Amino acid sequence: MPDSNCLNVKHLTVCYDRKPALWEAQVSIPQGTMTGIVGPNGAGKSTFLKAILDLIPATSGSVKFFGEDYRKVRHRIAYVPQRESVDWDYPISAREVVVMGRYRSIGLFRRVSREDRRKADEALDRVGMLDRADNQIGSLSGGQQQRVFLARALVQEADLYLMDEPFAGIDATTERVILELMRDLRESGASLVCVHHDLPTVADYFDHLVLLNLRVVASGAMNDVFTREQLTQCYGGRLELLSKLADSLAKLEALRS
Repeated sequence: MPDSNCLNVKHLTVCYDRKPALWEAQVSIPQGTMTGIVGPNGAGKSTFLKAILDLIPATSGSVKFFGEDYRKVRHRIAYVPQRESVDWDYPISAREVVVMGRYRSIGLFRRVSREDRRKADEALDRVGMLDRADNQIGSLSGGQQQRVFLARALVQEADLYLMDEPFAGIDATTERVILELMRDLRESGASLVCVHHDLPTVADYFDHLVLLNLRVVASGAMNDVFTREQLTQCYGGRLELLSKLADSLAKLEALRS
């Protein structure tokens, strides 16, 4: 029977120099959802994404995507890393960056076809960057770079998109483009998991939520997890933060009643 979850994580622990960066994390994320991963700075959010993708070693635990090991289904998964982790001085054009997303389909040593370039241009057009296709990636603004990396994920035609802070440091127009595209992907049947930093927008952007602070504080549907009690537990009762969220929480509590 097919797994109804796109991701199942059990007892995942990651340590740096014997110090836990993630402790006994357990998460199940249903297919077809837009899931936000939120928590304080240094809570292990990026570590979580990198560990489930085997980009960093885990001390213990198990990870299943669609009920399978990552290696068996990696072609179904696309990853958008943090913009700060990329070398923007590398001499490569926006189109060439996007074409890299096709390498799993065409293989590293096969020539890029006309069809691959067509798909790359189509993805660039979807994120409003086709007119910058020949620009060197480092010459683009932060928001434009983020759009290009989203286009690279799009050409992978994945079933699950993992995004690390896609809304960080971008302009309002790019934020709208990314959000609309994420919603389109969900409507087409894809699942999205997104590390997110802006708590006031969480309830508007996502329908599923993971609260993380070295361990998983709560995980589930937005209405069940995005509560004053759970947020206080995750963020340690920072009253200033919770006061900024008052409007969002009040709207959700009104909907629940």
